Amino acid sequence: MAEGGAPVTMSDVARLAGVSTATVSRVVNGRYGVSASTIAQVRSAIERLGYESSLVATSLRRSRTNVLGLVTHSFQSYTAEVLKGVMEALSQSGFDLIIYANSDLYGTYSEGWEQRHLTRLSGTLTDGCIVVTPWGEVRSSTPVVVIDPARDSTVPSVTADNLTGATAVVEHLLGLGHRRIGFIAGRSNMAAAWSREEGYRRALAEAGVPVDPTLIGRGDFNPESAVPLARALLDRADRPTAIFAASDGMALKALEVAKGMGLSVPGDLSVVGFDNIPESALAEPGLTTVDQSMYRLGYEAARMLKSLVSGEWEGPTQVVLPTRLVVRGSTAAPKSLLGP
Repeated sequence: MAEGGAPVTMSDVARLAGVSTATVSRVVNGRYGVSASTIAQVRSAIERLGYESSLVATSLRRSRTNVLGLVTHSFQSYTAEVLKGVMEALSQSGFDLIIYANSDLYGTYSEGWEQRHLTRLSGTLTDGCIVVTPWGEVRSSTPVVVIDPARDSTVPSVTADNLTGATAVVEHLLGLGHRRIGFIAGRSNMAAAWSREEGYRRALAEAGVPVDPTLIGRGDFNPESAVPLARALLDRADRPTAIFAASDGMALKALEVAKGMGLSVPGDLSVVGFDNIPESALAEPGLTTVDQSMYRLGYEAARMLKSLVSGEWEGPTQVVLPTRLVVRGSTAAPKSLLGP
């Protein structure tokens, strides 16, 4: 800040460096015609004063800001892991990152959040954006890469092989001897949620186990949405012996509900999630889940966006990453097969 707490200006930098404001402008904008010694002098003044040029003003002067955006509905463990991958991919790339998150977590204002955020960021502040788990299709005047897109989306995207991961979960439970397997689904308009439910249905069908629609609860990936659904499944006289939730957040809530009802996990009920967030390994017992490498999702999305902005991307614009089943203590054979 300049004297009196006012923002540092280009004139302040010029005064300290002993050069003209025009020279400071050339240095800040990377233009030719300034000697190396003068550049060093100006940069030293910028560092001492803490001067930052306005992103909006920079974008008006140039066609690029060298800033990328990350747009997300909310910050939870999933998003934090994705962000680690994004930051690694952008390390030493010359791009900065703006993070824009929804302030109305799962509230009535949430519908259309992704398009509102993109409209605010695209074109003036950012050269392109990553959108994490949008609820609908997105449009932008600048490049966009989506992590876990909406169903039927045509926007460049990075996602996990949700179908294979969910199939592996149910095959694991079937292999333990479970036949009544409850499922808590995710938000229906997201491709990931649809694929995970399809994996659940496909694995049961291939094993010759009829799909019981009354064992399927409709959540929306909000962990709290799993609470009444898990309770309804476990209140039944013919309750399931296992519950597969379409996200770790919902699975951990199902585990809490089971314990609150006096059920032991995995003795009375096996519970499985999807994501492999850090909390899944810390649960008691540890949560069996599907690792979709959230770090890698972020890394690959940022790598694609950088190349799209630079006009250098030559690979597929729909990237699918492999998944891996992680077996922990929350799954075991149903009590009926264990004997007295």
